[in-house]
Amino acid sequence: MPHEPFRVYGNTYYVGVAGLSVILIASNKGLILLDGALPQSAPIIAASIAKLGFRVEDIRLIVNTHAHFDHAGGIAALQRASSASVAASPSGARALEAGGPTDDDPQFGFRNNGFPPVQGVRSVSDNETLRVGELAITAHLTPGHTPGSTTWTWRSCEVDRCLNIVYADSLSAVAAPGFRFTGDATRPSRVDGFMHSIARVESLPCDVLLTPHPELFDMDAKLQRWREQPNVNPFIQSESCKHYAVQARRNLQHRLDEERVASGKKQARRLALRDHGPRRNVS
Repeated sequence: MPHEPFRVYGNTYYVGVAGLSVILIASNKGLILLDGALPQSAPIIAASIAKLGFRVEDIRLIVNTHAHFDHAGGIAALQRASSASVAASPSGARALEAGGPTDDDPQFGFRNNGFPPVQGVRSVSDNETLRVGELAITAHLTPGHTPGSTTWTWRSCEVDRCLNIVYADSLSAVAAPGFRFTGDATRPSRVDGFMHSIARVESLPCDVLLTPHPELFDMDAKLQRWREQPNVNPFIQSESCKHYAVQARRNLQHRLDEERVASGKKQARRLALRDHGPRRNVS
């Protein structure tokens, strides 16, 4: 469903749909788009861009947080409409070009997670900065939710005040059945890397936090406050990245606790079978 587009701050705009963020940044030499929501979201995103007075044809660069169907699905269509370059982390680039998560993605086992493949994706390295005109955005690799998860940062200005904008990728430990972030016989543990990514987001200069799922930065509640107090921008919260990281760390620990409990129960069943063996009827 559509969502009314709006200016977040300076040259940063929300052009996503209801429940899925897509961010537009305007420069003097063209536009940058972050994420593409669902495949069927592409025309809605294009309409939102036009409603703000911009043109899809002026998109020069499209970047992605992570290659799941609900954040990468519309990128192929938007790339065709704009002839924009597309960039993602090395793992994310492979997934975008394949049209679905890589086999080391925690959600690889879910069905119907594919999306239209994207052509000619550029791989970006950690801390690499991409430019369109005077606008510079920087990639921070934050693997965990997916192997290719990427957080993007830039600065937006209004009059003489410039702020640090962080589009932090999802930090949720969601996985298909059978996947363990603590690792198993076929995969190493992801815990240390995930914790490092959370700490990375926590440490970023962060005046405005945006995320791929708008409820995670309380978008609708902030918009309501903005309507009630139009002179105070509620998206400007200097501690927002820290709060996001604290919640992510808490949620990851809950997931790890669940995995340890499940592992303990499985081990107990194995020991019971070893000690007692299967019961047999004796006639």
